Amino acid sequence: MDEVYEFLKEKAPTYYLATVENGEPRVRPFGTVDLYDGKLYIQTGKSKKVYRQIMDHPQVEICACVGPEWLRLSGELVPDDSVEAKRHMLDNYPALRAMYDENDDNTIVLYFKNATATFESLADGSKRTVGW
Repeated sequence: MDEVYEFLKEKAPTYYLATVENGEPRVRPFGTVDLYDGKLYIQTGKSKKVYRQIMDHPQVEICACVGPEWLRLSGELVPDDSVEAKRHMLDNYPALRAMYDENDDNTIVLYFKNATATFESLADGSKRTVGW
């Protein structure tokens, strides 16, 4: 999990999140990732379509690429409405505080459960999978 966090936070701060809506794939760029209480989190707003898509179909996938290295992370996203988890995320992304607050009814953080991460390199052909 730490290696996934490091890849997304340091190497690929913009990644792509895939969800499902009405049986159709939806993909959009995301840029938040946090480790809190032994879990890997992302953040969004409850008013967004992506949140409703995750609630309807919590199985998602992230893809991130940096040069010849890439990461695919799939798993179930579980919402955590605790003020502490939201505060931790927003403290790590202070620019988001212009739009979100840990005490509002919109901010939500979600953590990965039953996750599988695959790291691959096109440069050397290596492939490695980890899970939690």
